[in-house]
Amino acid sequence: MYAIQPETPGAAPRTAPLPAQRSAAPDAGFAVVDVETTGLGRTDRVISAGVYQLDGDGHVTDHWYTLVNPERDPGPVWIHGLTSEQLAGAPTFPEIAGEFAERLSGRVMVAHNALFDWNMISREFSRAGLRAPVDQRICTMVLARDLRLPLPNGKLSALAEYFGVRQRQAHNALDDARVLAEAFRPSLELARSGGVPLPLQACLAVTDLGEDAPASAARSSWTGSSYRQAKKRPPCPYPNPGRWEDGKPLVQGMRVAFTGDTATDRELLEDRTVEAGLHIAGSVSRLTSLLVTNEPGSWSGKARKAREVGTPVVGEDAFLQLLREVAPHPGA
Repeated sequence: MYAIQPETPGAAPRTAPLPAQRSAAPDAGFAVVDVETTGLGRTDRVISAGVYQLDGDGHVTDHWYTLVNPERDPGPVWIHGLTSEQLAGAPTFPEIAGEFAERLSGRVMVAHNALFDWNMISREFSRAGLRAPVDQRICTMVLARDLRLPLPNGKLSALAEYFGVRQRQAHNALDDARVLAEAFRPSLELARSGGVPLPLQACLAVTDLGEDAPASAARSSWTGSSYRQAKKRPPCPYPNPGRWEDGKPLVQGMRVAFTGDTATDRELLEDRTVEAGLHIAGSVSRLTSLLVTNEPGSWSGKARKAREVGTPVVGEDAFLQLLREVAPHPGA
């Protein structure tokens, strides 16, 4: 019914050991999740959550939805439609954390652009002094890529249209979770019938919430592709010495790019990179010295470009080790 196109062979970049896991099928069921938020930054808050519980074959067994009072401005009402008045009487996240955790516990979390949903959920649990009970997640954007679905873009609406699923209310957490649950089941069937491994990714608990960040810095834009606001940094004083080589130290001036989920807050990670005398690259090219990612096979533009041009790739833990002993620039 839905054809799986074969993968195009290509050379993979060098990688350090990573926490990512890929398996043919998880033992537990799934929790299909969608959250709406006040914005896209690390200090933004969840204002609604929808969860569809599925068994191991993708059949719906239960669903749940709640509004969440963020105790702050709700953000882009024109997108999610939730006003301060509607959220005023809703429970706060600590008040729904127990039930939310029960819906997730023991299941593989499934979300569209799962990195964003995981980061938001993980931060909310951290603020409540808890850890989200999720060990692995599946991003349906990555799964669609692995299945070679001929989608025009990575939007949920494109995936829904491909499988004939009707969207009733976009950016409503419950309806988006329903749509994704209905699209995930045939995706799961395609993966299993075609022998395509599910892109299971280990969930790293988000740390360093940065709650003391100024309010002005906490506001993020909904117009860009990133879920956080870029921070202006001084230019690196050293010229690029070239690509990093496995087994050798980083050298001041090297161009380092980041993509995907990190356990260390991204801004803190970038601060340490700059302090070490390295340049943060906003994109990947043949001049990029190193890409840091815990998801080397992801669908991000940086990861794809790294695979294309052979940029060396390491995981977050390996990069933190390399940061401990950065060699001075030869011309310093």
